[in-house]
Amino acid sequence: MRTQPTSASTTDIRGHEPVAATVERFQRLFNTLCSGHVTGLEDVYSAGVRFADPFGDVEGLDQLQHYFDKVYTNVTACRFQFGDVLISDNNACVEWIMHLKHPKLRRGRELTVRGISRLTVSEGRVSYHRDYFDAGEMLYENLPVLGSAIRWVRNFAS
Repeated sequence: MRTQPTSASTTDIRGHEPVAATVERFQRLFNTLCSGHVTGLEDVYSAGVRFADPFGDVEGLDQLQHYFDKVYTNVTACRFQFGDVLISDNNACVEWIMHLKHPKLRRGRELTVRGISRLTVSEGRVSYHRDYFDAGEMLYENLPVLGSAIRWVRNFAS
C-alpha cells in the first residue's frame, strides 16, 4: 500500500542547516513555477547545475531555465505536496507528490505523480538535481490511445 506524504519533515539537521535551508527554498520555488512564470531558479540553483529526469538531462542554469520554460509551457496548474526530507552531508532526498493539470493529459483533469528528488548542495545552491518518478504514470498512461494500451499491459503483467 502506498502512503501519501502529508507534511514535510526533516531528519536531524544539526550540522546540516545550510542544506536544509536550500531544500526549503527548493520547495518554495517548485510551488511557484507555472506557465509563463519560471523565475527564481538562480536563487536555488548554482550556475553549473546538472539536472536530470526521465525526459531530459541538462547542464547549466541557462539550459535548466530553457528546459523548465519548455516543460511548463502548457501546464495549467502544478503544485507539489512535499513529504520526508532525508539529509546526509551535502545531499538531500525530497519525497513529493506532484498535482498537475495539462490540457493534453487526462483531458485537462488533475493527475498525481509520486517521486523523489535527489539534490546535492554546494555553497548554499543546488549543484545536482535528479528527479526519480514513473514516466508512464505521468505521461504515457495519460495520453489518448497510448494510455489505454499501456494500462492494459500493466494490468496484464500484474
